[in-house]
Amino acid sequence: MSFKDHFSDRAAGYAAHRPTYPDALADFLAGLAPRRDLAWDAGCGSGQLSVLLAGRFGRVLATDASAEQVAKARPHPRIEYRAARAEASGLPDASVDLAVAAQAAHWFDLNAYYAEVRRVARPGAAVALVTYGIMTVGEEIDPVIRRFYGEALGPYWPPERRHVEDGYRALLFPFEEVAAPALEIRTTWTLAKLLGYVDTWSAVRALEEARGAAEVEAFRCEMAEVWGEPGEVRTVRWPLSLRVGRVERNGGT
Repeated sequence: MSFKDHFSDRAAGYAAHRPTYPDALADFLAGLAPRRDLAWDAGCGSGQLSVLLAGRFGRVLATDASAEQVAKARPHPRIEYRAARAEASGLPDASVDLAVAAQAAHWFDLNAYYAEVRRVARPGAAVALVTYGIMTVGEEIDPVIRRFYGEALGPYWPPERRHVEDGYRALLFPFEEVAAPALEIRTTWTLAKLLGYVDTWSAVRALEEARGAAEVEAFRCEMAEVWGEPGEVRTVRWPLSLRVGRVERNGGT
């Protein structure tokens, strides 16, 4: 089956520039699991969450529909990376203690994915969707990023992006929900690192294909003006949004 592939041609940049998740997220998810034998990270990209889960589970199966993404993933002895759609993991029935999709569920056929989750989950297994939207850096920089995000890129975001922007609140989630703590990704980046991250956005490629590179270059120049010295390091934050639940016995919710 085909899938909406926005990232294979930028898999190297995705691996180099996408932020990793906080330890507190992996601790929270592991704490919900009935056991810690096997976690399944669907839509794993290049393993930003998979590696953290490997420190808390005996094994992690990390799947992504993009073979290019999987090929760039960070290796770990307890992670098996597999090119597979989220709707067809290849896992045995009733084998998974945690099924998680981070920054990926808005691309899935959700009904088929949830059917797969119910098939592979142990009774009482945890299921979680994780997403993050636009980052914040500082009062002089944020308006530049938001203007580029909303005005230049606005027409080029895939329609699924709306689910990221509302924190997955409108996504179907047919499980009894568990309250999640307030969490955020926080890192320190130079301007070059931040621009590398922006270059992984699906809308940037679409804009460049439609109109050329001029608007992206203009954004880079404006960011250089407000950032300060190119080597200056700034704190970058992304609040996380979670939908978390449990898979009950007999495939119920």
